[in-house]
Amino acid sequence: MNIDLKELGAQISGQFKGLNGRHPGMWPLVPRLACAVGVAVGVVALGYFGYWSGQFEEYDALVVKEQSLQTEFRDKYAQAVNLEALKAQRKLVDQYVERLEKQLPSKAEMDALLSDINQAGVGRGLQFDLFKPGTVVVKDYYAELPIEIRISGSYHDLGSFASDMANLPRIVTLNNMSVVSKDNVLVLDAIAKTFRYLDPEEAAAQKEALSKAKKKGNKTGGEQK
Repeated sequence: MNIDLKELGAQISGQFKGLNGRHPGMWPLVPRLACAVGVAVGVVALGYFGYWSGQFEEYDALVVKEQSLQTEFRDKYAQAVNLEALKAQRKLVDQYVERLEKQLPSKAEMDALLSDINQAGVGRGLQFDLFKPGTVVVKDYYAELPIEIRISGSYHDLGSFASDMANLPRIVTLNNMSVVSKDNVLVLDAIAKTFRYLDPEEAAAQKEALSKAKKKGNKTGGEQK
């Protein structure tokens, strides 16, 4: 079939003429269809911006929440599957911490530890020229006691003494060591450091001091701002 598009266009445009004052129900077919399409598009647009857009945003938020919950579920599921292994690992860590804690004497045991250090030197035939405990330095969770020592003896005996310090059941470290020869005898100067638990009063005082220092730091930072 041959369709004259020019004539068809003229017929359609002709249907839009003379519509003023006429009831839409009396309009020709093409204007009525165009009006119906326009109304449908308007209804869809109003529905989208007035109602559906909020629903779409809520849907997107629920999708994000679902993904977050799925990730959380996978993490908790993995933890639940490995719960027994985690318990066993925690038990090993607790045992390790307990073993380390036993290497720290209490305040009442410090005198015995100092005696052990002295006896270790005497037992190796060394001569103590100086054994001077210093001032206790309180740290966050423990106290440190430095001891100035000067001992003299043979090279072999000094080495054995250092080895004995490392093998004591309590933690003792030798620091700032210097060895000089004097009258064919080696003289060792060092700072022996021992560590102990804080007693309840010391722990409470240290906790209070840390809290005050933190508050003071926050206050100073605020003033600087």
